[in-house]
Amino acid sequence: MCYSAQVYAELKKYRRATGANMSVEDYVKTFWIEKGRTPFRKRPKVPRAMEIEILRDGPAELADYVREWDRLEMADLEQEVWKQKRRVADAERALESKVTKKAQEDVRIGSDKMSKALARIEALKRTEPTASDSRMYPGYWVPVLVMEGGQLVLKPMRYQCRLPGWTEAVERKYPGTYNARRDKLESAWKDLFGHQHGLIIADVFYENVNGPDGQNRVLAFTPRDRESMLIACLWNQSPGQRGEPEFYSFAAITDEPEPEVSEAGHDRTIINIKPDYIADWLNPQAGDLQKLYRIFDDKRHPFYEHRVAA
Repeated sequence: MCYSAQVYAELKKYRRATGANMSVEDYVKTFWIEKGRTPFRKRPKVPRAMEIEILRDGPAELADYVREWDRLEMADLEQEVWKQKRRVADAERALESKVTKKAQEDVRIGSDKMSKALARIEALKRTEPTASDSRMYPGYWVPVLVMEGGQLVLKPMRYQCRLPGWTEAVERKYPGTYNARRDKLESAWKDLFGHQHGLIIADVFYENVNGPDGQNRVLAFTPRDRESMLIACLWNQSPGQRGEPEFYSFAAITDEPEPEVSEAGHDRTIINIKPDYIADWLNPQAGDLQKLYRIFDDKRHPFYEHRVAA
């Protein structure tokens, strides 16, 4: 897996599906220091669907924070559109008198940047999420289902795990820790496996594969039964750096590929556990790793249909 997934980013869907509560305090700490102050960091990457849900249904304090992020980003995007529009216009005028590679590149690059900025502006204006608004990528913050004090709780975590003892500098050397291979759980992931488990709910997962022409393409895999996937994860809580609060991050566990996924060209598949095992997975018994492996062995095997993603 799963370099991206179409997650249940909307918090209401998580609550309806699992009965979990949202840890508002954790969401506030993820995005802001406290109400009325400047954002403490660059805007975290999150699926837009999650922000739309917050804007629509609150909590009101958190919705105010998201609106402020939108206002700041919208202003930057409008400046970017103006800048790139001028760049393209200047290059097109230059091409009228002489064709140069620089002018051609300015038209191409400027048009591409302008298109991306306009698309982001439209995303920020949307009040109803599209499918693309629910996709996550490594580095995105998404709601992860965990067990806390015997209750199901949603916590915002970054999709790329910072392992115990790692600093930000160490993490940069190992960018692949958004996946935890099943065959490495008792070695590289031993401090988290059997201790700190989570789940994300997703409708689609995406993979990079080589096409018949040797070119990379992105495939979207969807369960044929259209049942949402319960993807097993490991998570960690790291100390905050430079005055920031503690840092939550996670990785999705992957196993050998399902036959249809292998045939499509990818060598791993997420572990989609059965609903009956939610409590056992999220509240592991110390030392009983075999019970966890039995949950993996009894995972769901929907046929994963695939298509080339847009």
